[in-house]
Amino acid sequence: MSQLEAGKQVPDFTGQATSNIEFKLSDYRGSPVLIYFYPKDNTPGCTQEGQDFRDHFAEFEKKGIKIFGISRDGIKAHENFKAKHSFPFELISDKDETICNLFDVIKEKKMYGKTHMGIERSTFLIDAKGVLIKEWRKVKVKEHIGQVLGEI
Repeated sequence: MSQLEAGKQVPDFTGQATSNIEFKLSDYRGSPVLIYFYPKDNTPGCTQEGQDFRDHFAEFEKKGIKIFGISRDGIKAHENFKAKHSFPFELISDKDETICNLFDVIKEKKMYGKTHMGIERSTFLIDAKGVLIKEWRKVKVKEHIGQVLGEI
């Protein structure tokens, strides 16, 4: 169960990110932060979602919003994914699912008749003071970038 609630402070968390960065949420106080969780690097939906954030990156930058993607993939896979698609933002590795559990994005999923636990595509907008102001869950990639841009 998520410890998060709109209008409440997001607990500080850390994670290893691309570009050899140790991400710490509190380091970004003073800037809004958009965090999107996605299932797996280099899969069609995850690639499209990352490309949508990349293609609209300037609009987020104008508003001072820092973007970070998070999945359970390792740093090497993230570095390759980021480079292959020229993502101008960092990707955070959460192999032990600590951040995923904080945001309650690990859900039971079905694929080809089999059940497994995986990341439910979700996005969170955190204001400059570290307060959760908007969350999108069960994201559909096609309409998502429009929803986020409409909110910001």
